[in-house]
Amino acid sequence: MSFRRVVRQSKFRHVFAQAWKAEQCLDDVRVSRVTWDGALCAANPKFMAVITEAGGGGAFVVVPLNKTGRVDQTTPTVCGHAAPVLEIQWSPHDDNLIASASEDCTVKVWQIPDIGLTLPMTEASVTLEGHSKRVGILAWHPTALNILLTAGCDNVICVWDIGTGELVYQLSEEHPDQIYSVCWNRDGSLICTTCKDKALRVIDPRRGLVLKVRDKVHEGSRPMRAVFLADGKILTTGFSRMSERQLALWDTKDLSEPMAVQEMDTSNGVLLPFYDPDTNMVYLCGKGDCTIRYFEITNESPYVHFLSLYSSKEPQRGAGFLSKRGMDVNKCEIARFYKLHERKVEPISMTVPRKSDLFQVDLYPDTAGLEPSLLAEEWIAGQDAPPTLVSLSGGYSAPPTKYNTLRGRPKFLPQDSSATSPTNSSTTRNAGSERTVQVQVGRQIEGGSDRSRKEDDQIADILTEVRALRALVIAQGHRIDVLERQLARIEDGEV
Repeated sequence: MSFRRVVRQSKFRHVFAQAWKAEQCLDDVRVSRVTWDGALCAANPKFMAVITEAGGGGAFVVVPLNKTGRVDQTTPTVCGHAAPVLEIQWSPHDDNLIASASEDCTVKVWQIPDIGLTLPMTEASVTLEGHSKRVGILAWHPTALNILLTAGCDNVICVWDIGTGELVYQLSEEHPDQIYSVCWNRDGSLICTTCKDKALRVIDPRRGLVLKVRDKVHEGSRPMRAVFLADGKILTTGFSRMSERQLALWDTKDLSEPMAVQEMDTSNGVLLPFYDPDTNMVYLCGKGDCTIRYFEITNESPYVHFLSLYSSKEPQRGAGFLSKRGMDVNKCEIARFYKLHERKVEPISMTVPRKSDLFQVDLYPDTAGLEPSLLAEEWIAGQDAPPTLVSLSGGYSAPPTKYNTLRGRPKFLPQDSSATSPTNSSTTRNAGSERTVQVQVGRQIEGGSDRSRKEDDQIADILTEVRALRALVIAQGHRIDVLERQLARIEDGEV
């Protein structure tokens, strides 16, 4: 009797990686030498940003995604930090908005012009100051507009509304040591973190509650990483006691034992996981490695399936992962990396071999688009929502935005005396009542249909500022609740 081995069926079994030609790379990019285990690069369908060497401060270069060839040394940079930049992340809801974290203890948010940089950019749109030590972790909320999470070497996590510049939540007692990674779940209701104490934590950031803890996720002393998967599971990378690099899958319902563990090699480079929720694939890029490994996560044992690895001659200093909206769907490209060399950026495409030129629906399910599912104040008030999905059929084109993404700090615009009286303006300022503003808007509309666009913009700004103030009041209420609970625990002797 002969036995035939049953091969697991998967459309991603034959995914292959291919580096782009030399003339399609970026040359003479002086990649930062900072000793931080970050990606050093961020890409979206419009731009690519790379943290670069800068004398006496911190800088990163921003170039159009389709730029190739030499990056001239006179190319303008974003250079407003007083110390090296450690991390950069593009907003998921605005392809012109990028955040940067630095050793100078600040986080800055920059608005990049559509045409790119023509002059050095030194003044940020928003500067966030709340950390006492260097900041190296950034994580934009996946579904709520303008919510940004930051974490620093002060072991503190801060959640900001960058539209108002306000710190809305601060988690300062949950981590006894340096935080290695933070990741939001699919709808942004929870975060998972890894820490130098080797623990994995699942946290509700709005309530300031640690919901789950698993000690010694990886027993090695080197840094760990964790990412939330689309179904709520968590994937971690780290090191064993014998310094072997590991990949582990965890069910958040029961963290007592991992669902799967894979050991790889004894290299000392930290593994950076990049997760694609559309294909349920995970790519592992090791700092200083010459390889990129990729896996498929399924609901069938052994759950984590190794697919293949891309290998090259030169090690990577870091890597940027392009969002699915930037893929070339006509070539069945399902992922793209921007591999950082010492002085070069090399695109690497992950492709499923298909002969048909038609759009492959099974490879490109609807993916997260630019439009947020919630406003910042709605998330702060306790709402959650999954990402707003868009189709990639025919390629992606960004829709006109409905939101003034970066609102700035609340400030009340001077009102036209003919439109509103001092009494009405005072009511708006003090009570923060959106209804009052809407009454004013109604009066202005009744006053004439030929109102100028400038007046329309003023009214929209007023409404936005009122919503921002209302969100701030809600956030402070939540913060007071958290502090009252902590005070009660101290009085009861629990702390």
